[in-house]
Amino acid sequence: MTTTQTSVVHDLGTLAHRLSHPARTPCVCEPPQVLADRPDGTVVRSGAIVAKAHAADTDRAALTARIALAAAPQLAGILLPPLTAPEPAAPTARPVTLWPLGAPVDPTDPGAAPWAEAADLLARLHRTEPPFPLPPMRGPAKAARAVARMRAALRGDAITPPRDPAVEPGDATAPPRDPAVLSVLAGWRALPAWARGEAPAPAPRADALCHGDLHLGQLVRHPAPDGPWLLIDMDDAGVGDPAWDLGRPAAWYAAGLLAPEDWSTFLDAYRAAGGPAVPADGDPWPALDVPARALTVQTAAVALAKCAAEQRDPDDHEQLMIESCARIATLPPELATGPAS
Repeated sequence: MTTTQTSVVHDLGTLAHRLSHPARTPCVCEPPQVLADRPDGTVVRSGAIVAKAHAADTDRAALTARIALAAAPQLAGILLPPLTAPEPAAPTARPVTLWPLGAPVDPTDPGAAPWAEAADLLARLHRTEPPFPLPPMRGPAKAARAVARMRAALRGDAITPPRDPAVEPGDATAPPRDPAVLSVLAGWRALPAWARGEAPAPAPRADALCHGDLHLGQLVRHPAPDGPWLLIDMDDAGVGDPAWDLGRPAAWYAAGLLAPEDWSTFLDAYRAAGGPAVPADGDPWPALDVPARALTVQTAAVALAKCAAEQRDPDDHEQLMIESCARIATLPPELATGPAS
């Protein structure tokens, strides 16, 4: 951990402790706990308070709108509400938000994964009219940043991706011609422009309220430990194609990482809750195909960046996603699709 990272963690822990600890009482609190420390966010817990320092290059106006969305009454029971608005100047130069502590999904108990609850929350989110103007959902831009991060890591550059996500992976600075890298880049090029963050999502699927980065790590029970499940992490939320939020489970299912029964549970619950991303019955894949492919590429690109940084080979799960990219590269840019209802 660098000196700057250590300072950010210390400052976040101090802030969270100050808010969670009663004033003028003896302190018997445990030391602050680092929950995550990545270039796109550092998260520290003290007691029942969680402090998050967002990326230094965060669009602060967009972040303010996204945090306001989490606090909106229309989203009560769907999104975990913040404790405060963003604090751009304190305690670090990075924007900071504060949240109540929730109980996350237990990674050691995959049989208890809340797939049905996640699907129900997504459907309710997608059915909610945006309460005020919001920026675009950042899913495609995040996929582009993952590809840029992979390319930088494999050139031996810094792991942090560039600010501009629209990096063309086929230019003269392309990484070495490793077969795994070539598969990921081929899968990336096979996607339509909107899925690479280079164009708006096609109408009429571009104006739904979306989470933008759905996976099981984005759910917590609140109040902990047995409250209802809620969605967290609004950094990528906004308006866009709701199918993107189903893309990662769909990608895992297509790659063989998500059991068919879990996928059925998720999809059936989403449909039962009236989710608009896929038709109420019949084949969901014309709607899910592009987001699933994009998130396959994103996952594989991040895996290769991590492997380069850690000087290791891909593990079995990572290898499955990389191999899926080779199949993606043979497909047309988009399956025939009509509006979901």
